[in-house]
Amino acid sequence: MKSAPRILAFIATACLLMLFFFPLWRITLIAPQYPDGVTMYIWIHQITGTSPGTLQNINILNHYVGMKMIEPNSIPELSYFPWVVGGLGLMGFLAGIINRSKFYLSWASVFLILAILGIYDFYLWEYDYGHNLSPTAPIKVPGQSYQPPLFGSKMLLNFNAISYPATGGIFMGIALMLSILASWIRIKLNKLKTQS
Repeated sequence: MKSAPRILAFIATACLLMLFFFPLWRITLIAPQYPDGVTMYIWIHQITGTSPGTLQNINILNHYVGMKMIEPNSIPELSYFPWVVGGLGLMGFLAGIINRSKFYLSWASVFLILAILGIYDFYLWEYDYGHNLSPTAPIKVPGQSYQPPLFGSKMLLNFNAISYPATGGIFMGIALMLSILASWIRIKLNKLKTQS
């Protein structure tokens, strides 16, 4: 039981580092003309799709309703997110090595705060793309915005936009839960030690 927080911290760190190998989020657009859907994958350092032309196809669709082009090179988060994830991974590894409740708690707190800020930042990004439309758009629908859902599905004209965590996002969620669990167990072990 004494080694449980350390083991959990190492597992959580390994799960977190999966973000370098799997996408964080996925957004799929399904419509009569795209019955199989067009899926965009958001990684911590790039944006890809199910095929090399996916992002271009999404940008063409977005152009018709006045949305800005999605240009990965112009998204600053994609340049610094890898450093944030790497830093969190290092914190988790050090927490496991040091094996003290303060380090576990600091790591879990920073992890949770950054996760909340990341989700909020993603919401703002979606909001900007879905609401700041070009006045010269070929298709104009009064009062219509095109912000995809943060989580779940939403009809945007004849497109069903579906947004969920991808494999990397699931690994990140597991890592966050394990970091909190490691902190809780370490604190409990300290209390039992002082009581005995």
